[in-house]
Amino acid sequence: MPIYEYACNACGHALEAMQKMSDEPLVDCPECGKPELRKLISATGFRLKGGGWYETDFKGGGKKNVASSDSGSAPACGTGACPACSD
Repeated sequence: MPIYEYACNACGHALEAMQKMSDEPLVDCPECGKPELRKLISATGFRLKGGGWYETDFKGGGKKNVASSDSGSAPACGTGACPACSD
């Protein structure tokens, strides 16, 4: 579920809410109680690392292989259950 950021126009209170994309936006401020909340637009940041569809299927000619450029770091899960750990 995405995390949305809200700010109150009345009191300036800021909050984050985990909501389904189909949920209605929040309107009532939990701090002052007024119906002045507005949803903020914010940039999200993440990096897909390792082998996978995004690397093998959509990669152009001279683009860098992110998975092989890591300095020998171990996979995050370390269980051996995923393709990245079974090597």
